[in-house]
Amino acid sequence: MFDFSNEQIERYSRHIILKEVGGTGQTKLLEAKVLLIGAGGLGSPAALYLAAAGVGTLGIIDMDVVDLSNLQRQVLHGTNDIGRLKTESAMETIANINPDVEVIPYTDRISSENALELIEKYDLVLDGCDNFPTRYLINDVCVMLGKPNVHGSIFQFEGQATVFAPGKGPCYRCLYPLPPPPGMAPSCQEAGVLGVLPGIVGNVQAIETIKVLLDIGEPLIGQLLLFNALNMEFKKLKLRRDPECPICGEEPTIHELIDYDEFCQVNW
Repeated sequence: MFDFSNEQIERYSRHIILKEVGGTGQTKLLEAKVLLIGAGGLGSPAALYLAAAGVGTLGIIDMDVVDLSNLQRQVLHGTNDIGRLKTESAMETIANINPDVEVIPYTDRISSENALELIEKYDLVLDGCDNFPTRYLINDVCVMLGKPNVHGSIFQFEGQATVFAPGKGPCYRCLYPLPPPPGMAPSCQEAGVLGVLPGIVGNVQAIETIKVLLDIGEPLIGQLLLFNALNMEFKKLKLRRDPECPICGEEPTIHELIDYDEFCQVNW
């Protein structure tokens, strides 16, 4: 078991007294490596709470700089961070929350050229991206490497979250065999989003990440959690693996990464 300092025993005391976590579970968290795709609306609350919980290594991929319009929802960053790389702002914020956590920043765009090498280093991926090519790319890499993928997405007043666990349930392609046609899924910049919404969905992702890392409870594997903020309503839908899925099905046809920008354009 991890040799806790007196300060760590006090910091993580509320975890350690939980029988589902304990010292062994906290050790697992401190030794865990989680890769966050995006330090925006979903990645911000997830990063804050995973850091506070003591997840030892957080890789954060984001090539953007902080913009004033981000601050309505991206709580990793503040007014003084405008113009800074989001990864730099994230590192500073997380260091102030928990110095136990190592943040590894990546400012290159995740792509078919680097995704396998990046994701292979981590135990789990938390998908907080906002575009379909990246979602399909992350999915395919996680299936190929057998890595859990904690997925979340938001739109205006609605959000959803699930866990794609290779070999245990469906993948993103089982849920969305094809991307939506252009214009059918506008971005937050185009359609707007309630600022608090990503906090709720991102924290669900953080909870699911911890459950998967500690192998406790019932993660959202094979279940899609839907949230409507206007009605304050949560719903769960059952998801099933598609035996004809091209990446996780009985006879997969995808054996290498593709051009995902082209895939999302060509299919519509």
